[in-house]
Amino acid sequence: MKRIAQTIRLRPEHREEYLRLHSAVWPGVEAALIRANIRNYSIYLHGDVLFAYMEYIGDDFEADMASIEADPETQRWWKHTDPCQEPFPDRGEGRQWTELPEVWHLSPPADDATA
Repeated sequence: MKRIAQTIRLRPEHREEYLRLHSAVWPGVEAALIRANIRNYSIYLHGDVLFAYMEYIGDDFEADMASIEADPETQRWWKHTDPCQEPFPDRGEGRQWTELPEVWHLSPPADDATA
């Protein structure tokens, strides 16, 4: 499993629109994420900064991300959400969100039966 953390700014003038959209994410968008092996996806808000966390359980990350990008429902969703966001300059070519490097992770103890 791959853990992914990302961040982006939320444009203050689009805050209510963004929150409204995410109060009822379109089922087709959620289905595309699940088909692409994304699990445990959350988006948090601190001031005007969005933080996303997700887990990838597949074995071809690039292909699965391409499947999300090619999904027509997701493309329509992004037409609503992208104007609400202001990418950081260091986001990387062709990306909306900036991926954050993992600095530390607490793994479950070896004897933890729930792991």
